[in-house]
Parts: sequence; C-alpha cells; structure tokens
Amino acid sequence: MRQAEWKLIRALPLFSDVREPQFKLLMGAAFLQRFPERMTLIKEGELPDFLHIVVEGSVELFGTDDGRETTLEILHPVTTFILAAVIRDEVYLKSARTLTRAQILMIPAVAVRDVFGRDAAFARAIVNELANRYRGLVRALKDEKLRTGAQRLANWILRASAQDPRRNIELEFDKRTLASLLGMTPENLSRNFALLTSHGVKGSGREIVVEDENALKQFAKPNALIDG
Repeated sequence: MRQAEWKLIRALPLFSDVREPQFKLLMGAAFLQRFPERMTLIKEGELPDFLHIVVEGSVELFGTDDGRETTLEILHPVTTFILAAVIRDEVYLKSARTLTRAQILMIPAVAVRDVFGRDAAFARAIVNELANRYRGLVRALKDEKLRTGAQRLANWILRASAQDPRRNIELEFDKRTLASLLGMTPENLSRNFALLTSHGVKGSGREIVVEDENALKQFAKPNALIDG
C-alpha cells in the first residue's frame, strides 16, 4: 500500500485513534485490490472473511429474495462495509458488487476482531460507526415509509446535487439502479422525473440538472430528521 493510501485509511474515524502497534497489525494483514465494474465482492448468507473499505470507485449493496433484487445502498470512498457482520462473525445480510472500477482495501475479519478486543479506542470507534449506520438506516426507512416516490426522488436529487456548486448530477450508474435504490420500478422513476420537470429539474440520459432549487425544495420539503 502506498504511503498516501496508508494516511487516507489512518484518517478514517474508525482508525484515527487506534494505537500505532494495533494499526500496523491491521494494515500488515491487509491488502489493496482493484476490481472491474459489476464484480461481486461478497454474498449474503456467507460468513465474512474481510472488512472491506472502498478506496476508489463505488460499490452497491443489494439484497435478493425469491428471484427479486433490490439496491440497499451505494457507497463511495472512503467507506467501510459490512462492519456488523465482521464484528459479530455472523453471515452477511446483504451482498456487494462494484458499480464502477474500484479499489478495495481488505482487512482480515479475524484481525479486526482481535484489535477490537485489545484496543479501547478502536472499540469506541466501532460503536460510533455502527451507531451512525443505524441512524442512517432509520433515515432511509423514514424516507421510504413517509414519502411518495416523487418526493424520494426529489430529495435524493437535492442531496446529490449539493455536492456540485452548479447543481449538476452525472449518474455513475444506470437509472434502473437508481430506481431500485429509491424503491420504485424504472417506469415509475421515468414518470417521477417527468413530474419533476415542473419543479425545477431537467434530465437527459445520465445527466440531471437542478434549474430551480427553490422550486424543487418547495416540492420535496426536505427534513433534517430524514435527510440530515
């Protein structure tokens, strides 16, 4: 691992306060690997061998049942997954695959559990990480249960466009994946995009432009207890 990547991982809240010998133990057992897009990294129902950290690219977490599949979350650098299964040494409840070409740091699960038992700062950081993930899950559940599909899309656009001062979004994945992430069919997604054209949104292909942010906010009614 290059020095810059080492520092990037060290700066993560999960590792920032870990004692140096324990951090070296974790990193000494870890390896960095590049994957092509659409490569399955883990499968639900399997026991975890590694804690994964997205260093470059993006990763989709998804679930399946009886032939159906749904997108649960899309991860960007620098993010861990799936910590709860690693700590408890229990099977994954979701699968993961790369959406784009990605670079993933893989730390053996046994090393993570070993340092968890030895280093109080690491244990506290893991509790904080799991608490943040839990709160994120509650926000996502409220988003799905309390809003219409058009409102979910509108608020997703507001959150995504906030990363760009021009209020532009260039999707790095297809709209079918976006529909699945937002809990709707591709056909419903298309109808909701058409509805949002009268609320300040313009889209073409994978490009989405917020032309009137105030109009979109009036429709979306963003809520800090859901959207952060």
